Amino acid sequence: MRQCARKPCARCGTMRSFLQAGAAALLLAGAAMAADTPAFDPVVPGREIRLPEDAGSHPGHRLEWWYVTGHLDSDEGPLGFQVTFFRARNPGAEGRASRFAPTQLLFVHAALAQPSFGRLRHEERNARAGFGLAEARTGGTDVFVDDWSLRFADGAYRTKIPGDTFTLDLAMRPTQSPVLQGERGFSRKGPSTEHASYYYSEPHLEVSGTVLVGTKALKVRGVAWLDHEWSSALLAPDAMGWDWVGLNLDDGASLMAFRMRGRDGNVLWSGGTYRPARGDPVTLGADDVRFTPLRKWRSPRTATDYPVAMEVRAAGQTWKLEPLLDDQELDARGSTGTLYWEGAVRVTGASTGKGYLELTGYREKLPF
Repeated sequence: MRQCARKPCARCGTMRSFLQAGAAALLLAGAAMAADTPAFDPVVPGREIRLPEDAGSHPGHRLEWWYVTGHLDSDEGPLGFQVTFFRARNPGAEGRASRFAPTQLLFVHAALAQPSFGRLRHEERNARAGFGLAEARTGGTDVFVDDWSLRFADGAYRTKIPGDTFTLDLAMRPTQSPVLQGERGFSRKGPSTEHASYYYSEPHLEVSGTVLVGTKALKVRGVAWLDHEWSSALLAPDAMGWDWVGLNLDDGASLMAFRMRGRDGNVLWSGGTYRPARGDPVTLGADDVRFTPLRKWRSPRTATDYPVAMEVRAAGQTWKLEPLLDDQELDARGSTGTLYWEGAVRVTGASTGKGYLELTGYREKLPF
């Protein structure tokens, strides 16, 4: 399968071209066609998140993602990595007789941040689900596109990303119990309960494995964060984008915090969860979370200004975030239609740590 991910072989090249052609356009078209269709499974408060069943796919919902970010130590210095699998339901294709109907679409973003390289390495894959070539399976974490995969087995997550400019082969073992975000997993993204997702996180994953850059294989160890989220609503009409952080703090605590920004730049909604090293998680409301930009960086490719250094105040504490390197812009307008900054950050302030900062909607409104 690794050969097929780069250059289709004679046996399956034709099928793969059917699976991958036009997937980005289908995602956006499907969202538009289904905007007024009550076909998606709802997101409602009070539903219990059940693990490990809910670690798998929820094909009745509109959108879903499994999102892993982390910091790695290597002989070549520090590294940051991101692996995100997106699943999108496309009701416009449901009911068609063709086996090739794109009822479920899969997208993968992978990135490697290396300060000595100076900018983000980024690769993508996309496909229509099916034929054993691309799947997001139910019942547990098992999602893949060709030979790019994220699975949970034998007590650990395993991701394999054999890209053209870098390869990730990482095992990520949980050291803490999952954190249910929002109200026991019901996470609101706006004033209306309609704009919500089911959402849990697994902070402080213990990482080991290999990163291949060019011809050099680096043994790595580090810490990672996994988010799994699924929803059926698009962003609120007035929402432009969001700022989000997931922080693994050195004392064993963790913080997830976000704010939804409106078209006028004001905050529409904010929230998060702080879990101390000892004790129960604390759910954070709109008055408990503040993001204050400390420094901006302008992309030389898109001329977008991102607040890459941030002060985050949450749970009565303040942290300062500085990027591992400034140029961590990810341009995925050719697949998911998104342009965003996704960066490894170092944490100082109330406590030290490592994490990731995500900045979206700074050039144009997100399409979903």
